[in-house]
Amino acid sequence: EETYTGKSLPGNYVAGVYYPDKTRVGWWKNGYPEYFAKVLNAAEWAGIEIRIADEILDLAKCEVTDFRRELNMQEGYLQRNFKAKTASGKEVKVEAIRFCSMADDECGVVKYSLTPLNFAAEISLMPFINGDVKNQDSNYDEKFWDETAKGFYDDGCFVEMKTKKTDFVVCTGMRFSVSLDEKQIELKPEKTEREKFSGLTQKIPVKEAQTVTLYKYAANLSSLNHEPETLQQKTKEALDQISQKGFDQLLKEQAEAWAEKWQMNDIRIEGDVEAQQAIRFNIFQLEQTYTGKDKRLNIGPKGFTGEKYGGSTYWDTEAYCIPFYLATAGDEVARNLLVYRHDQLQKAIENAEKLGFKDGAALYPMVTMNGEECHNEWEITFQEIHRNGAIAYAIYNYINFTGDQSYLASHGLEVLIGIARFWAQRVNWSDVRQKYVMLGVTGPNEY
Repeated sequence: EETYTGKSLPGNYVAGVYYPDKTRVGWWKNGYPEYFAKVLNAAEWAGIEIRIADEILDLAKCEVTDFRRELNMQEGYLQRNFKAKTASGKEVKVEAIRFCSMADDECGVVKYSLTPLNFAAEISLMPFINGDVKNQDSNYDEKFWDETAKGFYDDGCFVEMKTKKTDFVVCTGMRFSVSLDEKQIELKPEKTEREKFSGLTQKIPVKEAQTVTLYKYAANLSSLNHEPETLQQKTKEALDQISQKGFDQLLKEQAEAWAEKWQMNDIRIEGDVEAQQAIRFNIFQLEQTYTGKDKRLNIGPKGFTGEKYGGSTYWDTEAYCIPFYLATAGDEVARNLLVYRHDQLQKAIENAEKLGFKDGAALYPMVTMNGEECHNEWEITFQEIHRNGAIAYAIYNYINFTGDQSYLASHGLEVLIGIARFWAQRVNWSDVRQKYVMLGVTGPNEY
């Protein structure tokens, strides 16, 4: 949360919001994608600039001891504890807790407590929203957002931005409160604003051993779920709601939401602590990445743990993720992942047509955000075609597991016919072998 001038990547990724980065290839082939889609790093919502007298608290420039970072997967929050000594010798103890809400998936919360250990001073706290961000894999530090608005509330602020090319609009806002030794103080913050940035600074005289705590309530709302012209008002309403509940109530709701999930999906491994932690970490990431509420969304190969693979949809969903959701969640969660592919069937047919297939043959993309192929390595884009088989297999698994025959009639059969038409046209007759063969194939191991 606090300033860090060392190597770092604060990340905030809003599901369904992406950018079509121009494909760069040495030569063009028929059917090559025009772009590579990637989830964008959106405005930084958790940041707090802290000044101790005239020094910014920057862990890259402090002597840090007793550092501990703990991901509480059972209750769904991240906690950090540390002590830091500034260049002037001032020592502080910090405890920070933050989480993205499972109960309200557009909101996040930070509780940041700081205690002077060997001094008394005026401490300035500036919670902010910073939209001047970039992606880790951007070319030449390219920026993907244009500011559309920013502003302030009495106890908060917001930044609204629109993506270049795709015109998604995201409004990120925050409200905050401050307490000293658990007694809330009256806010009289000073405004700071610049391009894509707004923040509020509250100054507090703090004695040695007193604890000052900042509560920051944030919301990310996108035009994927709301009309663009309503985003600012709806962001304010979301912030009103969560700030009125307060941190303790929100943390309680978070723990309850995760308890319900763990009751359904926990896997227990006795005698191997490392394996137990690993399997629960993977379950935690799957549950964070996809809740099954929105059939327009899917699962990137790394979830929201980073930017690798652009956050796009791969065949991994059908091969590896759907069986997990079938066994641990309601039928509608896995069904929505299959409906996602059905809704993109026409795009799959268009992908196949670009490669010379006809009569409704469907080739689902290797990598996609909206059904269009956006992977630009020819031996994978054109030859790693088992992805069609993975989708058919997922339909089989779903119907076999749930007994939901209605899905086959309403969605599944249409997808299976498109895939079957592709396979029928993809094989050719070998006079040498006297049988049908399939040439030019890259396997799932990409060999």
